[in-house]
Amino acid sequence: MPDLIGPDEVRRVSDAALEIAGADGVDGVEVLFMHEWGGLTRFASSAIHQSNWREDTGVRVRVVSENRVGVVSANDFSPEGARLAAKSAAEMARFSTPDPLFPGLAPKARVPASSNFDEATGRLTPEQQAEAVAEVIAQVADGFGASGAYETTVAEIGLANSEGQFCWAPESQASVTAVVTGGDGGNGFAETFTPRVAELSPAEVGRRASKKAVDSQRPRDLDAGTYEVVLEPAAVSTLVGFLSFIGFGGRYILEGRSPFTGKEGEQVAAPSVTMVDDARSPATIGIPFDFEGTPKERVTLIENGVFRTGVHDRRSARQAGRESTGHALPAPNPDGAFPLNVFLEPGDASLEDMIGATQRGVLVTRFHYSNVVNPVESSITGMTRDGTFLIEDGEVKHPVKNFRFTQSILEALSATSMIGRETEIASEFFFSASRVPALKVDRFTFTGKSDH
Repeated sequence: MPDLIGPDEVRRVSDAALEIAGADGVDGVEVLFMHEWGGLTRFASSAIHQSNWREDTGVRVRVVSENRVGVVSANDFSPEGARLAAKSAAEMARFSTPDPLFPGLAPKARVPASSNFDEATGRLTPEQQAEAVAEVIAQVADGFGASGAYETTVAEIGLANSEGQFCWAPESQASVTAVVTGGDGGNGFAETFTPRVAELSPAEVGRRASKKAVDSQRPRDLDAGTYEVVLEPAAVSTLVGFLSFIGFGGRYILEGRSPFTGKEGEQVAAPSVTMVDDARSPATIGIPFDFEGTPKERVTLIENGVFRTGVHDRRSARQAGRESTGHALPAPNPDGAFPLNVFLEPGDASLEDMIGATQRGVLVTRFHYSNVVNPVESSITGMTRDGTFLIEDGEVKHPVKNFRFTQSILEALSATSMIGRETEIASEFFFSASRVPALKVDRFTFTGKSDH
């Protein structure tokens, strides 16, 4: 297994690219370093069918010349490779269109140490992953089969620029996903993400998915319509992830493409709803600086249902007359800033409490095939999957066939009446993780139903 390359070597290699700053019309140079490795074990029909391991190391050099910007990526992580990438980026910059809104490179600033790295996660072997998959499969009920994946990833990110900024941090992530199928038309799902492999319980993931599958047998028809719903954390993570993507970015807010444009200080969700972005929390997966080298801030996005602010990179911050909150993505980036570590703050209810408070509604395990319908209205569409149940008089009665939904996320958050006290991490891609509880939403619209 590889070792971390470390800040000293990252600085040494970056210095070779930074040497061209000030020469031949070059005003600034930025070097973004990324080293990532990990293992992936996939299984289907309760048998492993793929096991792989990968490692990738690269640099991305951005050169600025009179507000003209060039960016070049390379996998040659050596002083010579970095120097050549910088020269190529400088050549590109000379022929680029001037960018009058370019905000300049990040200034030198102190970056706090990261707490989201676990060495044991990066040392996990394929044999250990296979043993963990066996724990998942061992929990599956007779007549059912399990599919899914066990994955570990470690990354170290470094950034150096000609303004004197240098930052480096490692992070780690481990996950187990299981879908159990079989019997008469019912599936079950469970998933766990964590920064530390010791916190994973593959057997628990297998038990949860298997129980869902057994409980989901012989689903019945239920008419589409507007229902009370109890959304488990996997379903809530879809709402939070899409709202983060379409809503909280400073550029989208400034350009009128966000549901929060012009709504600072306004009530946009139930008073019980508070959302923050905090990459530095040990309860998430993240690094303490962004891909421009700006230290990340804890940002309160929605407080007691009131929209407070979005997140910014250097460009949108300059346009808004503010400071960057440390949420830039790697350049070139046409979408602007994005909150990667959103927390929906927990409440005091259990899942059983929410079910008990529901007169006639639907329990949803998770959504899939989700996509944006209208970003300004915060509306998305998708389907339920792997465990959908009718609730009547405070009890789960029986499984139902899946629904298609079209729903405004903010309307759902405005109709939220109970929030779970337990939270789970969900991650759609590396460097991104939401931590969310279950929710009881009093009005949620299902627009159609499935045959299964």
